[in-house]
Amino acid sequence: MNRSEKQDVVTALHQTFAESELVVVTSPVGLTVAESTALRRRMLEAGAGFRVTKNRLARRALEGTQYAGLADLFTGPTAIAYSKDPVAAAKVAVTFSKENEKLAVIGGAMGSQVLDSEGIKALASLPSLDELRAQIAGLVQRPAAKLATVLQAPAGQLARVFSAYAAKSDAA
Repeated sequence: MNRSEKQDVVTALHQTFAESELVVVTSPVGLTVAESTALRRRMLEAGAGFRVTKNRLARRALEGTQYAGLADLFTGPTAIAYSKDPVAAAKVAVTFSKENEKLAVIGGAMGSQVLDSEGIKALASLPSLDELRAQIAGLVQRPAAKLATVLQAPAGQLARVFSAYAAKSDAA
C-alpha cells in the first residue's frame, strides 16, 4: 500500500468515526471469509458496518475525533463495528461472538465514553432505537384504544336493547 492509499484509508476511517454514534473494537482472529461475510451482512441488515483495520492507520484516524480514547485497544488483529444507532453494532457483534468464538469483543466507545467488553455486552442487551420507538408508540396508542373501546360500549349496549325491543315487538 503506497502513501496515498494509506492517506485515503485514514480519511475514510476518520469520516467513519466522525459519523458514528458507537464504535466496537473486535478481534477477528481466525474468521474465515464466509464467516466474515456473514457478519458483514448482519451488520448491514442492522444498519451498522464492519471493517478490518490496520492498527497504525486506525490510531491515526482516531486523532481529532471523540473516539481518541480507543487508541490503546488497537493491538493485534483488529476490526471495528460501527453504527449511527447507539446499540445496533454492539448487538450484532455480541450476538455473533456468542455464536462464533473466533470473534472477540475487546471494547468500544459511545461518544467519548470508552467501554470495556462488559460495557459493550451491557449495551447490547438494551433495546435498539427502533424498538424503543415502537414501545413508545404502543404506550401512546394504548390509552387511545382503551378510550375508543369504552366509548363504543354504551353504543353497543343501546343497539342490543333496541334489537331486543324490535325482536319482542315482532314476536307479539
